[in-house]
Amino acid sequence: MQKETQDFFQGYKGAAIEALKKYNVRVWGQAEFETTRGKFVGTVLPRAENDDDQHIVLKIQTGYNIGIDIQTITSAKETGYKKANYKIPEKAFPVTENLPYVKLFGTGGTIASRLDYRTGAVIPAFSPGELYGAVPELADYVNLDTEKVFAVFSENMGPAQYIQLAKAIGKEIEKGIDGIVVAHGTDTLHHTASALSFMIQNSPVPIILVGSQRSSDRPSSDAALNLIHSVFAAGHSDIAEVLVCMFGPTSDEYGFLHRGTRVRKMHSSYRSTFRTIGDTPVATINKKEIIPIKQKYNHRRKDTNVDILPYFNENVTMIYFYPHMKPEIIDSLVDMGYKGIIIVGTGLGHVNRELYPAIERGVEKGVQFFMTLQTIWGYVHMYVYDTGRDLLAKGVVPLGNMLPEVAFVKLGWALGMSNDPEEVKKIMLTSVNDEITEREPYNGYLVYQGGVPEIKEFIKKYRK
Repeated sequence: MQKETQDFFQGYKGAAIEALKKYNVRVWGQAEFETTRGKFVGTVLPRAENDDDQHIVLKIQTGYNIGIDIQTITSAKETGYKKANYKIPEKAFPVTENLPYVKLFGTGGTIASRLDYRTGAVIPAFSPGELYGAVPELADYVNLDTEKVFAVFSENMGPAQYIQLAKAIGKEIEKGIDGIVVAHGTDTLHHTASALSFMIQNSPVPIILVGSQRSSDRPSSDAALNLIHSVFAAGHSDIAEVLVCMFGPTSDEYGFLHRGTRVRKMHSSYRSTFRTIGDTPVATINKKEIIPIKQKYNHRRKDTNVDILPYFNENVTMIYFYPHMKPEIIDSLVDMGYKGIIIVGTGLGHVNRELYPAIERGVEKGVQFFMTLQTIWGYVHMYVYDTGRDLLAKGVVPLGNMLPEVAFVKLGWALGMSNDPEEVKKIMLTSVNDEITEREPYNGYLVYQGGVPEIKEFIKKYRK
């Protein structure tokens, strides 16, 4: 019985096993389920071991997985059986003369991955052979080598990982690599992009961060196309900067190359989630060409010189102001030894008067305060209203149109570079690569607002 359970009912338990037994249906069996909600046809998949015992998972013909509540099943029958092999095929990655050499660093994420149905976890394909087996088109563009630096969810990336990654990239550039790709989870990809923008300067080659919103086992996965675009950009682009490469529109038409200091994840699940904020993307990219949008960028060079500045002081934080915020929030941070605080303020850069004494106490103890905006778009202007002027007088420094997350990362990097308050302030206010821009272009603020007549007409005309 134990072996039968392991072979035929992988991951299922309790009532779900009894339901499968009742209808003589096995895991990996092709089956038809009649339910109170209609008929469903597909392949019975294993369950993750930690899931409940009230559902059966079915991969339907569209390739998507659905859960069937066992209480709704009225009848079922198995029509076939074929155990699936979810191991990604591995083939030797070919070396092609005259193609550029690209190094892909893995940190985790869902690029070229498969699902482990036993645990429900995503297992990344990572060796060159696995990537070639999963996305053979890669060999049309570059000669690829890979190295797993970490295998973590992106929310577990932090200063230690930024530093290690920056050093590893620096070594590859000094060896003469033609381009770098960093495969990364999407949730904090923009944090890492900004960290690398500060830690790796004067790069002679493109450094492309890439992720995917949907894993490779899903029909709508963006993993393969994002990966193709990223290696193409790393190997052939003239734009030698830290860039994020992800879908442009939610269709498969093209991708964007976003500057690492001006990009943000703007939707939890859309494939076109990454957007350049307060500016335009650097370029569009497809399988055939890279088309610059911006005319000014750092060009590829043939030397191997690069400046690696792998510093970060972890005693920094970011507070999102809300009405009636209490001063003890700031007092506690100061007492805990934080050296720098990014305030994400309202309007043009405001907080309530209740916080003034706490800010003054913090400044007296050597804590540095910088102001960014909750509006995401726009600039901090603290000379307009009394509140802003008061905060300036108390030592809060405005950061123009720097994004809050970028400001947080840059402050950690700046404090890692220097302990001198004036030097830190100078570093924060000196733009490395457009984290502060002189002005927002006319098309740097675009919001598709549903329901507005002109936008509805636009969508009708161009949506495919």
